[in-house]
Amino acid sequence: MTVRNLQYLFQPASIAVIGASNRPHSVGATVYRNVLDGGFHGAIHAVNPKHATLAGRPVYPDVASLPAPPDLAVICTPAATVPGLVHQLGAAGTRAVIVLSAGLDGAAPGGGTLRQAMLTAARPWLLRVLGPNCLGLLVPGIGLNASFAPVGALPGRLAFVSQSGALVTTVLDWARTRGIGFSSFVSLGDGSDVDVGDLLDYLAGDPGTDAILLYVESVRHARKFMSAARSAARGKPTLIVKAGRSQDAAKAAFSHTGALAGADLVYDAALRRAGMLRVLNTEALFDAVAMLARPRPLHGERLAILTNGGGAGVMAVDALVAANGTLATLAPQTVEALSQVLPATWSHGNPVDIIGDAPPERYRDALAVLQGAPEVDAVLLLHAPTAIVPSAAIATRLLPLLQSGGRPVLTCWLGGDSVAAARRLCLDAGLPVFDTPEGAVQGFGQLVQYRRNQALLMQVPAALAGAEADRAGARARVAALVAAGTLRVGEADSKAILAAYGIPVARTVVVETADQAIAAAADIGYPVAVKLLSPDVVHKTDVGGVVLDIDHPDALRAALADIPRRLAQHQPGARIAGYTVQQMVRRPRAVELIVGISTDPVFGPVVLFGQGGIAVEVVADQAVALPPLNRVLAADLVGRTRVAKLLAGYRDRPAADFDALCDALVRIGQMACDLPELAELDINPLLADSAGVVALDARMRLTAVAPGSDPLARLAILPYPDELEQRWPWAGGTVTIRPVRPEDGPAHQAFFAALSAEDIHFRLFAALRELSPAQLARFTQIDYAREMAFIATREGAAGQPETLGVARVVADPDNVRGEFAVTVRTDLKARGLGHLLMTRLIDYCRARGLAELTGTVLPDNVRMLALAQALGFTTRRADDLVELRLDLAPGGQA
Repeated sequence: MTVRNLQYLFQPASIAVIGASNRPHSVGATVYRNVLDGGFHGAIHAVNPKHATLAGRPVYPDVASLPAPPDLAVICTPAATVPGLVHQLGAAGTRAVIVLSAGLDGAAPGGGTLRQAMLTAARPWLLRVLGPNCLGLLVPGIGLNASFAPVGALPGRLAFVSQSGALVTTVLDWARTRGIGFSSFVSLGDGSDVDVGDLLDYLAGDPGTDAILLYVESVRHARKFMSAARSAARGKPTLIVKAGRSQDAAKAAFSHTGALAGADLVYDAALRRAGMLRVLNTEALFDAVAMLARPRPLHGERLAILTNGGGAGVMAVDALVAANGTLATLAPQTVEALSQVLPATWSHGNPVDIIGDAPPERYRDALAVLQGAPEVDAVLLLHAPTAIVPSAAIATRLLPLLQSGGRPVLTCWLGGDSVAAARRLCLDAGLPVFDTPEGAVQGFGQLVQYRRNQALLMQVPAALAGAEADRAGARARVAALVAAGTLRVGEADSKAILAAYGIPVARTVVVETADQAIAAAADIGYPVAVKLLSPDVVHKTDVGGVVLDIDHPDALRAALADIPRRLAQHQPGARIAGYTVQQMVRRPRAVELIVGISTDPVFGPVVLFGQGGIAVEVVADQAVALPPLNRVLAADLVGRTRVAKLLAGYRDRPAADFDALCDALVRIGQMACDLPELAELDINPLLADSAGVVALDARMRLTAVAPGSDPLARLAILPYPDELEQRWPWAGGTVTIRPVRPEDGPAHQAFFAALSAEDIHFRLFAALRELSPAQLARFTQIDYAREMAFIATREGAAGQPETLGVARVVADPDNVRGEFAVTVRTDLKARGLGHLLMTRLIDYCRARGLAELTGTVLPDNVRMLALAQALGFTTRRADDLVELRLDLAPGGQA
C-alpha cells in the first residue's frame, strides 16, 4: 500500500493534456475543454505534434518541449504510445499521470503487455498511474476536471471512487440535480497502479473529505484493501456498493461449507469487518449519498414518524417492520407534550398523525417535541400535499429546526410538482430528501447499519475460556497427513485436530472389521453410532452410510453388514476404507449447527456458521466471517443467522450456552490462521444446547503448501503475532512484553486509570479522566499490518493480567516512517521499563523495514526527552513541541 506522490494527482500545481485535440467528440478534445473550463488556476499545457494552438493557447509537439514538467499529465493517446510517454514524463520530473487510453492488454514490442511496460516505465520515478481505461479525475475544490465526463462536479466534502466509468457519469448527473458536492471524484479504470486501497488511505487523511463512497466490482489485494478500509472507516463514514452479487451455480465441493460460503457472503463479511456500510443497488446508493453528504450522528435505532396523513404513516411503519427496524414507543410525557400543541384528534401514538389540515406551526411544534424526546433517535417527516397550506410554506417554517436539531431528520415530500419547491428548499439546505416512505425507511436503515458496524469495532471482547490450544500437536498431525498424501481427512483425524484446539468432540474410533468395531463399542459404551469411511463418498447419509442408536453387539454387526449393501446400491464402485464407531450423544434439545472453514480466492480463509443438519443447503441459513475472531465478532456472526433465535431458547427449551459456542467459533478461527494447509473444514452437525457444544461429525480438506512460503500470506487480516511475545528480566523479576490484543481492554482501562494527570497530559496533550469506548478500542484493537503496540504485562494481585506500560508505533502507508509513543504506569517510573519497551519497539521497527521513527513531546516532559537522548534520537524544537527522530537505516543512529 502506498500514498506516495498521490498529492500530485489530487493537488497538482500544473497539468499537461497529452493528445489534446480539437476533433469533435474525441477524448483529447473533451478532456482539454474540461480542464480549461473547470476553473483550474495552475498552468495548463497541451501536447500534440499536429497542432500549433488550441483554444487560443500554444500546443507543444512533445513532452520534451514543455516549459516545465507538469505535476500531473493526462494521457489521451493510443495504447501503444503510453509506455514511452510515461517514461518521458517520469524522466522529466512528473510524478502522477492519468491514463485514459484503453487497450493496454495488447502486446508490447519487447515482450509482455503494454500495461506491464507502462508500469515498468513508471517505477524508477515513483510516478503514480491512475487507470488505464478510466474516465479521469475531478477535484472541484481546485477547479480540476481532468476527465471526459459530460458534466462537472459541485464542490463538497464527499469523495467518490468508482471502478465503473458509466456509474461515474450517472452519479455526477444525479448529484448535480440534488445539489450534492464532492471533494474528489475518481474513476479507477483498471487500477493497475493506484487502486482502491491506495485511495482509501489517501482520502482517510484528506482534511477536505468527510465521507467516502466506493463502487467496487472486484478486489485484488485483500490485505491491502482490508487494512486501508479499516483505517478509513474508523475515521470517516465509508460506504460501498459491491457489484456482482449473484453467484454461479454452486460448484462441486468437498464439504457443505465449500458450497455455502459464496463470494458475495465473503465480501459482505469483509466489508462488515472493516466497519463500512454496504448498499446493494443504485437506488440505495443515491439514498446513501444523500445521507452521507450531510452526516449527522445517530445515537440509537428508534424512529419516530411525523405525518399529516395516516396512510403514509402506515406505509412507513410497514416498511420499517419489514426491515426489522425499531419504531419508537413514545413516553407518556412526550404524548402529553404533543397533546399540548396538536388537536385532540391526533393519533396519540407513533406515527404521529397531526391531521391533514396542519398549518406550518403545527409541524414545527410537533417536530420540536420529537426532537427533544429522549426515547426518539431519529425522525421521519412525511408530508402529503393539500390545498390548505402550500408545502413550501411548511418547509420554510421547518428549516431552522431541521438544520439545528441534534437528531437526524429524514424528509419525504410525497407528490410531484406541488411539493417540488419544498423538496428544493430542503435540498438546498443540505437535508436528506426522499420521494417515498419506503425510500426514507431504507435511508434510515443505512444509518442504523452503519452505526451497528461502527459499534462492532468499539466492543471489547472477553477473554477466551478453557485450555490453550495444542497448536504444535495439531500442526504436527496436519504435516503428517500431508506428507502421507492424505488430503481428504476423515472423521477421526479431523476430530483429533479439533480436540487439539479445545473443541468438544464425540469420542470416535476408526475400525476395519466387525470384531474391532465391537471392541471399540464396548470401550466407548453403548449406545453408539457407526459411519462409513470412504474416499469416494462426500455425504455419508446420502448412501446409507450412517446408522445411529446402536445399543448392542448384534445390532452393530447387522449395521456393518447393511452399510456395504446400501453403498453398492447408491454408489456402485465406491471404495470402503473402514468405519468409525462413535459415542452416541443423546441431547434431544440441542440445535444442529454447521461450522466450517472455506478458502475464498480473494480474501483467503473464512469461517462459516449456520443451521446444520442434512438439509443444510436447502435451509441456506448461514453467515461468514474473516478470521481471526474474538468473542464479539463470533457473537455477531451467530446473530446474523435465523438459527440464532432458536439458540436463544423458546417455550420449555433453555437457551444454548452462548459463551461455549462463541469460544468454539473463536477456536475455529484460530485454526484457520494457524494451519495454512487447511483448505476446508466441515463440522456438521455441531450440537449446541444449555450444556455446551459438541462436534458429532467433521472432515477436512488439506492442500500442500510450498516450502518457504509465508504461512500468513493467504490471510486478509493479520492475526495476533504470538511469535513476538518475550519474557524479559525487570526489577528483580520478569515481565512479559508482547503485542496488545483486543482482550486487553479491561487491563488497559485500569492502566489508564493508574496514570497521573500529568502523565495523561504528556501522552495525549489533553486532560482526560477515562478512555471512551472508541478510544479504548483504538488502543487495543489494532491492525497488525500497519501498527504495533507492545505492552509490558504481568499477573496482578487478583490473578488477572495487569498492564504496566505500552510503546506503540503507527507506520505510514508506505512503510517508511513510523510515529511512536510510550507510556509507563506512574508508580513504576524510573525503573527502566520505558527503556525496555522502547528497545523492543525499535528492534521491531528495524525488522519491519521502517527507515525512521518519529515522535512529538512537550518540552517539560523531561523524562521522555532523557530517554529519547539515551536511545539516540535527535531533537528539534518546533513551536511549543519537541520533535524526535531516530534513523533506523543501516548505519543510522541507534
